[in-house]
Amino acid sequence: MRRSSRMKNNDGSSISDKIILYTLIGIAVLALIVFAILMYSKNINDEVKDSTMTLEQMAKATDNEDETQSTGTEIGKSVNEVEQENNATNSSNVNTSNMTNTSSNTTNTQNISTNTITNETNADTTNNTETQTKETKKELSFQKPVEGDIVREYAKDNLIYSNTLEEWTTHLGIDIKADKTTVVKSAEAGTVKSIKNDPRYGLTVVVEHDDNFQTIYSNLLTSEFVVEGEKIEKGQAIGTVGNTAVFEIADEPHIHFEILKDNVQVDPSIYIK
Repeated sequence: MRRSSRMKNNDGSSISDKIILYTLIGIAVLALIVFAILMYSKNINDEVKDSTMTLEQMAKATDNEDETQSTGTEIGKSVNEVEQENNATNSSNVNTSNMTNTSSNTTNTQNISTNTITNETNADTTNNTETQTKETKKELSFQKPVEGDIVREYAKDNLIYSNTLEEWTTHLGIDIKADKTTVVKSAEAGTVKSIKNDPRYGLTVVVEHDDNFQTIYSNLLTSEFVVEGEKIEKGQAIGTVGNTAVFEIADEPHIHFEILKDNVQVDPSIYIK
């Protein structure tokens, strides 16, 4: 009993138990060391393999670099050729554009020339038309409606004595002496505007002419030679001399003749030639 009590420590554990514990610890440490050595060896092998692959990859990379340089050279040539083709295309486009612009400019020039010729032609045509119109519209030259002496003058601003009225009065035409039934002729070409019986001057024919002229033939006996609206020529018969004017019935047979310009009486002696 005394010997077994001596084999125990003060804390109550036996010496054999401690030996077992230390042995286990040593085994574990040794196992860890062996595991570490194995892992280290594996890493070294992997690194060697990696370095070997890297050398192979480097060799492949060198080959690829040569191929890349060769390919790059070919690509470089293609790029230059493409640039040359682009330059050629651009030059062609520029030339085409220039040709198009030149063609457009030529067309515009031709159009301008055509328009100029057209305008000149129109101007010439207009001038010719105006000239022809001027030639067509000849200056009017009135003639006496009958041959005879003027027995009473035109008097607008002064008074003359009327045998019929037995007073001084105005006279807006001229009286040309002529026998009864003498043919009265148109003083100028025109259109018969009206045929009427005027209460003062008897049977009257009014003829319209160019430039707003009118001629009036009064104191007529007949007017059977014309009708209203008829176009007549200069010297064409329009009636015969009579004695139908109430305001001039005391006078000898004559034709009362007036000229109007813009509907205003003017002196016929100025226009008769």
